[in-house]
Amino acid sequence: MIDTIRELLQKEPWQPVSKGSFTAYIVGLAIFILIILKCERGFIYGLDGANLLFHEAGHPFFGLVSSRLAVYGGTLGQLIFPLVVTIGFWKQGHTVSFAIGWIWFFENFFNIARYMADAQAQILPLVGGGEHDWLEIFGRWHMLRHDVDIANIVRISGWVGIVLVSSWLIWRAGRREAHQESSRRGQEIM
Repeated sequence: MIDTIRELLQKEPWQPVSKGSFTAYIVGLAIFILIILKCERGFIYGLDGANLLFHEAGHPFFGLVSSRLAVYGGTLGQLIFPLVVTIGFWKQGHTVSFAIGWIWFFENFFNIARYMADAQAQILPLVGGGEHDWLEIFGRWHMLRHDVDIANIVRISGWVGIVLVSSWLIWRAGRREAHQESSRRGQEIM
């Protein structure tokens, strides 16, 4: 599995990472992280509003398969949509867009963690005042007393994912620089 992932991430042809797009990515990522850290309860209104729509759409979609799956559908919905977009960028070799897609995917972990940690407290307002997904999920698995601990692991996983994706993009940008340097040396020798 790890070899397959490594092969996918090293596949060519990825589009080269220009200095401008790399700089825009780094600046955008820094702003994004500041927004995550500074905004009220970590909710980024435009992005997380869309994520909430995908979450709510996931319930009836997965509910068509099984009524027991419907409760998982919300979380699955908010993860599947960014994953599908990211796969599209991967197929096209769009290096920076692929990385941004993964950032979007991992940003969802923060909202999922917030929702998980609320399973016992039930302070968060719910869309339509319905049932609390993670109260039901943790209850099914007899894990309710671990809601905050599991949420912390998910939150940390989101940060780790963002760091890994950004490291991969830095590595891709470095490969472009190394390739350009190698080409320049080869031309000087001729």
